[in-house]
Amino acid sequence: MSIVMRLLPAVLLSAGAASAVPPPSVSLAGTTAAPAAAPAEAPPRAFFEALRAADLRLATIGYRLTSANAALCDRLQPQIGMPIHALNQYSAEARPNAIGVFGFETLLGVEAVVADGPAARAGVRSGDSIQLLAGKRQPGIGAADTAETPADRDAAEALIAAQPPGAPIAMTVLRDGRAVTVSIPAVAGCRSRFEILLGSGLDASADGAVVQIGEKYFEGYSDPEIAVIVAHELAHNILRHRDRLDAAKISRGLMAELGRNGRLIRQTEDEADRLSIYLLANAGYDPRSAPQFWREKGGTIDGGLFRSRTHASSKARATALDAAVQDIVRRPERPILPADVLALRTQPLR
Repeated sequence: MSIVMRLLPAVLLSAGAASAVPPPSVSLAGTTAAPAAAPAEAPPRAFFEALRAADLRLATIGYRLTSANAALCDRLQPQIGMPIHALNQYSAEARPNAIGVFGFETLLGVEAVVADGPAARAGVRSGDSIQLLAGKRQPGIGAADTAETPADRDAAEALIAAQPPGAPIAMTVLRDGRAVTVSIPAVAGCRSRFEILLGSGLDASADGAVVQIGEKYFEGYSDPEIAVIVAHELAHNILRHRDRLDAAKISRGLMAELGRNGRLIRQTEDEADRLSIYLLANAGYDPRSAPQFWREKGGTIDGGLFRSRTHASSKARATALDAAVQDIVRRPERPILPADVLALRTQPLR
């Protein structure tokens, strides 16, 4: 799986969001829009393969974090380890190559399958097309004859999230024209989904339900490093920061860095850092990777001298996380429940 969804001109977003046609570049970043008068070009098949590989990396990290930390979350959903996408998320020019790579015998498809996750254990395969999901028939491929929209994918994701956490999810897929029915042994996990947003560089954000990560992380960062960023954004959702900031009437616009606005936004960022390192440890990541990340690469992420004052400096973040590492080292149990941090999610920001 973030912010309010954005539609970026001339950039194809991942299975996580709405889409428009990118230039024919295999890279997940660095593309520029074609001149307005030029005809739209379809991205090559290699672009979609790269997109699926990046989405699978993010889905694997997200599944690992959400399933291992269910005990820390008061809002749960079934986690199945299976990113879904829809043909009508892609522009008309992009759809032939999307079909060639992803299959799409119906409108909705399984973009990828997390290794050893619930969907994989049920026998779901990358490229399966979804016909029935949790008892509800999904649209046929003819429904893709429309403008780009993530609405059908979002509806399928919402249907999964609405099922009882941990209950099996029935699904019928088309695989080379043959109907295959499976029962996915979903596990309860924190309520969040994860998206890659192309054209956003090293940005990352969360809106309470969705985490979005900029595409450049998937070009120059390892999975444990990406997990540091994903865990921080997931912590925002677990701690209900969007709702708490809204309740406090905090401005996120031009006034975000000033006075009370800046102080309370900074408070939520510090809280997310504190919780994120426990999320990492519970999911089996080395908690020392977080302070190491901020020491080695934080200046690139936070802008260095030009960073927003709503965030601590990389050095300060690393130092604060070092203290949490020491607490984790002293506590062999998993999952660790940092009660003092988790209690914050019900407290008004002041």
